Amino acid sequence: MTARIFKPAKNAMQSGRAMTREWQLDYEPEQPRAIEPLMGWTSSGDMKQQLTLRFDTKEDAVAYCERNGIAYQVIEPKDSGPRQVAYADNFAFRRGEPWTH
Repeated sequence: MTARIFKPAKNAMQSGRAMTREWQLDYEPEQPRAIEPLMGWTSSGDMKQQLTLRFDTKEDAVAYCERNGIAYQVIEPKDSGPRQVAYADNFAFRRGEPWTH
């Protein structure tokens, strides 16, 4: 049983950074998913795939794993820098294609 500790990425449907400040612990699947022959749905008997734990800090998540004897892997987040975008850049001459109505 291995766990992944990471900061979740921002959802494509949100513009803010909500739900990305906490650290999340997910378990790696222990057995592969199987396809149900009747309906074609995927299923698994591994119940830990449904479990997600959230922690305020990375240290809390690591301490939880060490306290309970869970092997873990920490995935550090990649910080994206803020883009400097101005409205005037829409009309700049250096654009790849000229601006038109």
